[in-house]
Amino acid sequence: MLDHFLWSVVVVPPLVVLAVRWLADRLAPFAAARAVAWSALAVAAASTFNLVLFALHAVAEIPLVGGALGWSTRVVYEDTERVPFVPWLSIALLAYAVIALVWRLRRHRRVLAMIPDGGDAGGLVMVDDDEARAFAVPGRPGRIVVTTGMREALTERQFEALLAHENAHLTERHHRLARAADLAVAAHPALWWVGRHVDYLIERAADERAAADLGSRSLVARAIGAAALAGVAPRTPAHLHAAAAGGVVPRRVARLLQPSTGKAPRVLYAIPVALALASIVWTGEATLDLVELFISAAR
Repeated sequence: MLDHFLWSVVVVPPLVVLAVRWLADRLAPFAAARAVAWSALAVAAASTFNLVLFALHAVAEIPLVGGALGWSTRVVYEDTERVPFVPWLSIALLAYAVIALVWRLRRHRRVLAMIPDGGDAGGLVMVDDDEARAFAVPGRPGRIVVTTGMREALTERQFEALLAHENAHLTERHHRLARAADLAVAAHPALWWVGRHVDYLIERAADERAAADLGSRSLVARAIGAAALAGVAPRTPAHLHAAAAGGVVPRRVARLLQPSTGKAPRVLYAIPVALALASIVWTGEATLDLVELFISAAR
C-alpha cells in the first residue's frame, strides 16, 4: 500500500502545482479555473481518503483490535514493516486535514455573518465606510457590497466597470470554484499555490466578462487599477472582489491591455484533470488492497 500513499499524498499534489504554474495565462481564465479548482479538490479528496485508509491500517495493527476482530495483527504490520511510521503518520495528517477543513467552514460562516443585508433591486449594498472596498456576496439573491470610500474613488464609468466585474462573479458563480479550491488547500497544504491561482483565474474571468459586456478592455483595466490603489483586500471567504491583493493587479491589467487571445488546445485543460482521475483510480485500488489485507489477516 505504500505506493498508494506516495502517489496520492506525496507525488500528485506537487505535480498539480507544477502543471498549474506551467498553464498560467495559457488558458481561457474561466475554463482554466474550473479545471484547476475541481481537479485540486479531487486530488485533495483522494489524498484524504488515502490517509483514512492508512489510519485504519494503523488501528488494525493494535493487538487489542486484532483480538477483538479475530485477525492477525502481525499480517497487517508486515504490509508496511519497511516504513512502520507511515500508518501512524497518516493519523496525524488526517487529524490536521479534518481540523483545517472544520476551521475553514467555520470561518466562512463567520465572515458571511459580518456582511450587511439589504440592497436595492439590483443587489447593490452601499456601506458608509471610508475604506475603499467592493466585493460580491453569493446567495439568493447575490449582492454586491460597495463602500462609500470605493464609490468616491472611482469615476462614473469606472464604477460601472467595477459593478460589471462583480456581477460577473455572481452570474458565473465563481464562489463555487473559490470554495472548492479553499477546501482543497485545507485538506492538503501543498495545494496552497493552486488555491492562490484559482483566485487569480476567477478575477481574470470576471475582468474578461466585464470587458466583453462593456465593450472596452482599457476601461476595465483602468477601473481595476483605480480600485486597487484606493482599496484594501476585503475579508471575504470567496475572494470575489475587484480590489484584490496588489501582487496580481499588474498581471490582470497587463492581460486586459493585450488583445483577447483565441481558444487554447483542449489537451491543456486535460492535464490537471488527468492527474486527478489517476489519483482517484489509485485510491480505489488502495481500498481494494486494504480489504484484501484484512481478509488475509482474518484467515
